[in-house]
Amino acid sequence: MALVTARTPLELTSGDNVQPQPLGVFARPTATTGIKGWLFSVDHKKVGILYGAASLFFFLTGGVEALLIRTQLARPGQKLLSADLYNQVFTMHGITMIFLVIMPMIAAFTNYLMPLQIGARDVAFPRLNAFSFWCFLFGALFLNSSWLLGGGPDGGWFNYAPNSGLLFSPSHGIDFYALGLIITGIASSVSAVNLIVTTINLRAPGMTWSRMPMFTWMSLVVQFLLLFSLPVITVALFLLMLDRLFGSSFFNTALGGDPMVWQHLFWIFGHPEVYILVLPVFGIVSEILPVFARKPLFGYPFMIFSGIAIGFMGFGVWAHHMFASGMGPMSVTAFSLATMFIAVPTGVKVLNWTATIYGGKLKFTTANLFSMGLIAMFTIGGLSGVTHAFAPADTQQTDTYYIVAHFHYVIFGGSLLGMFGGMYFWWPKAFGYKLREGLGKWHFWIMMIGFNLTFGPMHILGLQGMSRRIFTYSANQGFDFWNMAATIGAFIIAVSVAIFIWNVWVCYRDHRRNPVACEPDPWDARSLEWITPCPTPVHNFDTIPVVSEVDEVWHRKYGHDEAGRPVPIATRAEVVQKGDAEGVHLPSPSYWPIVLSAGLPLIGYGLIFSLAWAIPGGILVLVALFGWVMEPSTDPDAGHHDEHPSDAADGGDAAAELEGSEEAEVADQAEDAKTVELEGAPVG
Repeated sequence: MALVTARTPLELTSGDNVQPQPLGVFARPTATTGIKGWLFSVDHKKVGILYGAASLFFFLTGGVEALLIRTQLARPGQKLLSADLYNQVFTMHGITMIFLVIMPMIAAFTNYLMPLQIGARDVAFPRLNAFSFWCFLFGALFLNSSWLLGGGPDGGWFNYAPNSGLLFSPSHGIDFYALGLIITGIASSVSAVNLIVTTINLRAPGMTWSRMPMFTWMSLVVQFLLLFSLPVITVALFLLMLDRLFGSSFFNTALGGDPMVWQHLFWIFGHPEVYILVLPVFGIVSEILPVFARKPLFGYPFMIFSGIAIGFMGFGVWAHHMFASGMGPMSVTAFSLATMFIAVPTGVKVLNWTATIYGGKLKFTTANLFSMGLIAMFTIGGLSGVTHAFAPADTQQTDTYYIVAHFHYVIFGGSLLGMFGGMYFWWPKAFGYKLREGLGKWHFWIMMIGFNLTFGPMHILGLQGMSRRIFTYSANQGFDFWNMAATIGAFIIAVSVAIFIWNVWVCYRDHRRNPVACEPDPWDARSLEWITPCPTPVHNFDTIPVVSEVDEVWHRKYGHDEAGRPVPIATRAEVVQKGDAEGVHLPSPSYWPIVLSAGLPLIGYGLIFSLAWAIPGGILVLVALFGWVMEPSTDPDAGHHDEHPSDAADGGDAAAELEGSEEAEVADQAEDAKTVELEGAPVG
């Protein structure tokens, strides 16, 4: 494979007698290695790895905040944190884990895997993809800079009015909350559009809707959830910003506002957000379990439709978070019923996973252990959630630690456990070597012990009446024992995370000393990304595959005998591509995504402190947009492609039948059109 190499700046020519004119600042970057290769890359794989690295950094940040919370609550009357600082740490822990850890980690998996699973060379709009990451990162850093500029937000991750008003929160923390989430919301919105277009338009020949891998399906559903839910929270955040910075009164009851408006807007986003956090992980588990059960996913069509149903119904249950707000009996009844119904498609997934495991030849790898742990923990969280469909129970339990327990069994026991499973499963695909299974299993079992010791007792504390959002309690309330147990569990979780970090370090160190890539398709997997070598080459596929089955790679390796039993028909090495194709056109690096993203925090600082800061930020954004539009392709001959045999589909007889026909010509034109889009068209 001929990688994109350093070139002289692009020059425009017009006719034979006109001298080339250098493009100067509008020339594309030429570096593809080193730090510049990461800063300016638009490769979906590098963007995915950047998302993952940033997510793990903020995971450690949020973990430290969690340990501070648990240390403060370990014993009655602790004075580690003041009430005000506790509120800030409590709020930033929730914001960090939801918006800066789980959502970007989902983006990491989606960016890296979705193009590979559908047989594409990259996403539809590569520069927009890079912009989504840098916009997220600058928004996250902007939000955390509040610690250095007067203190963090202190109204909870949900930030209910009137507590978010100037009267109860006069510092700038809530301002950083509103503007920071607006910036990170821009990142998620443009990424959603990009990935939807990619999935619809860039699928390989034969990759019909009924053959897409389950992870891609669930990720596609989530992109639609993001597309329709993020504008709602963005409106709420803009209204909050106007209230705090410009004196409007949308949520101020003293001036005719209504704080209930915030709750409705927030939870219309907030409940689909729960499924934004868990549906991609459902897809991850649905990819892992069949590989290590040695059988196909049970009920594939039902899994697709249940995911779509969860996404659709998720928009109709938001007010079950508001049963204690005085909505009235009719509203409570309607949302109680909707909450019960949404448990049905979720239950379908749990039953299908169980049926996939049942009767399989299970291999208990670390990835599989995390996947099965997710099924158990998420089921506990789901069952405790269904109890909140009953308004009397919800009214008693809301604002208690029972809700904290339920939420963490769903999000930690669902999303985070599944993501760790995905990391152990796809690590060789991204980096060319496996993480150690021994350390991975220690990581799993210690994390499971710590997780249940931390959040299991919170059910009891909640039923005993311990309220959320309190920074201390008295000795005579009877909360001592279980709070100490939960604190010990939190530190056990920290030990498990330290084991994971050590695993990553020692495997990286060993690979640097002996850089031998692991075998292709090390798990004997089923989906299309495993047809490429480990690690994935820059061009993804030597030849775009023709897909004929749901588990395409598995069917290339196995057939069936007369009794219907699977029998090998090809080795893994025979199925996996070599990764050495040449002449494949790839998207060019770009300066402007990072430049454009850097201007947004400056505007935010200007709105909070002085509009003078917003002026350079606005200028930087305008310059970046102009540069984005004017930026050419690195290749002076872009759009005039040679015929590359490596770009032809490798579908065997199917490709041979198409050769020379009108269908082949149409297919070639379509492939050329996709390639042109990937080479730096202004829209991307």
